Formats: sequence, C-alpha cells, structure tokens
Amino acid sequence: MINISTNYMGLELKSPIIIGSSGLTGSIENIKEYETMGAGAIVLKSLFEEQLLHEIHHTLRQDESVNQYPEALDYIANYSKENAIGNYLDLIGKCKASVGIPIIASINCFSADEWTSYASRIEKAGADAIELNVFVLPSDPMRSSERNEKMYFTILDAVLKEVSIPVSLKISNYFSGFAEIARKLDWAGVKGLVLFNRFFSPDVDINTLKIIPSHVFSEPGEIALPLRWIGLFSGTLNCSLAGTTGIHDGKDLIKMLLVGADAVEIVSTIYKNGSGQISLMLEELKIWMKEKGFSSIADFRGLMSFKEAGNPAAYERVQFMKHFAGIE
Repeated sequence: MINISTNYMGLELKSPIIIGSSGLTGSIENIKEYETMGAGAIVLKSLFEEQLLHEIHHTLRQDESVNQYPEALDYIANYSKENAIGNYLDLIGKCKASVGIPIIASINCFSADEWTSYASRIEKAGADAIELNVFVLPSDPMRSSERNEKMYFTILDAVLKEVSIPVSLKISNYFSGFAEIARKLDWAGVKGLVLFNRFFSPDVDINTLKIIPSHVFSEPGEIALPLRWIGLFSGTLNCSLAGTTGIHDGKDLIKMLLVGADAVEIVSTIYKNGSGQISLMLEELKIWMKEKGFSSIADFRGLMSFKEAGNPAAYERVQFMKHFAGIE
C-alpha cells in the first residue's frame, strides 16, 4: 500500500497537496471539489488587513456628513470591520460543515494592529490553523533592516497570544540573514514556514503609460528558490516547511518532498489546468514511489536535503560559472 499522508504543523493531511490562498478558495463548491480530487488541506482566500481599512474608508466616502459626528465615525468604522470579519467567519464555518480536510485561515498583514484580536474569533469559528502572509517590502530607505524584521516577530507574537491553533508564516526571502531569521521565528513559536509568497509584480504598458500587473501566475522555473531554501532548512528547524511558487506538476511535488518539504501549496497550476491537476500530481507521486520502493512519504522526505545529500555544496554554490563546471 502506498501511503501519501503527511503531517503539517501537527495536522494530519491525507496528501501533501494544500490548495493555497487565492480566489479559488473563496468558494465552498471549489473547496468540495478540491477535497474530492485529493487535496490534503485548504488555505482560504485571504482576509486582508488593507481590506479592513478599505471597507472603512469606502463607507465613509459614501456620506461625508458623518465627519461632523465623531461618534458616527467610530460606529461606521466598527460596523465596516465587523462586516468584513463576519463574512470571513461565515466562510470558515461553512467550510468546516462541508468538508473533512483541515481548513487554514489566511490573513495578509503588514502590522500588528488591532486586527490581531480577530485571530481568536477565527479559531472559534473552526479554523484548524492560521497562515499569516506578512509582506514587508524593504523599499523604504528610512527603515532599517532590523526594524523591518522586527515586524514579523511583533505580528507573530500578537497572534500567538490570541490562539492555541498552529500559526504559520508565509514570507518572502527579502532578508539579509534569512537562515538566522528562520531559526529565530522557529524559536518564537511559529509552527510552519511557507516559502515563498509572491508579491505583485509591476510592469509598464508603453502605449498607455500605466503601471500594470505582470506574471500573475508562477512559472515552473520559479521552483528553484523555495527548493534551495527548504533543502537548506530541512532537519534544522522544528517547524514544518511548505513549498510554494513554481510547483506545477507531480515531478515538482516529488522534488519538494525530497528536499524536505512536509507539504506544498499550489495555485497557478490549478488556474492553468483545472482541479484535475491535483489528482494527476498525486497519481504521479504514487507511481514514482512504487517504482522507487517507497511505501510512505516519510521513507524519502528530506533524502536530498542539505543535511542528507551526498553533496551538500550544491545548495550553497551561487556563482553562475559553477553551472558550466558542473556539480560533482
């Protein structure tokens, strides 16, 4: 028997494929379908900190007269936030009533503002875990790297004080000392690191002279970055590791597990190929495991990590010329 179950942040998943946070996971119908196709867990469409602020500003713009009444401003601000969080809590409840796989709430955030108090309500609504997608782009020359990095710990600490369910961080690699930061986040109590989130990529339309989005979906080649860092971290951290970005087929899934990922999060390949891609990836995994004589993911997970690989130097070679010399 081939066993493709895995443990992610203490959650038992029937398969290592997690459907990442996106427009795909804001629909109960979609989530049911993904479970049927074999997904091990779902990360719900994100609740954005920016969204909460936008709801307030949008409501206030509808009636500028409220600016004359301070008590009305407070009422509208609270109503707008409650409406946004209420809809999200309702989505969690409906998901838990409809499917049997873990439901992970997702919050996109850039501060440890009062929104962190909502984390306990998310837990009470039935979420099995929370994924914090923290985006601090180090683009402000007036903000030191220490100040940027501190924000991750401040947000994590604020949320951990509110909940007992596992909390993961979906982060970028924009750190001067990423290995040290990962270790400190591990010590701080994060249960999972999701590597890596994808920022909005700007492009320029030379005809309209406008900034437009570019590269909305990931490409297979983008797997190289999370592959390297998960391979480096595997076996050195207590928290779970999930790979995301550039994972499009069964081979990519196998590679991620080999370097030490506990699970992967996929989105772009479903947008491109449909929900059937989940079962295709899992079938490719099972066939490969059977050919190699592995009966469970535990038999080979991390086999090609920095810690276990026969040539760990392959993970730390960064000069392009080394490519032509080969890795021996």
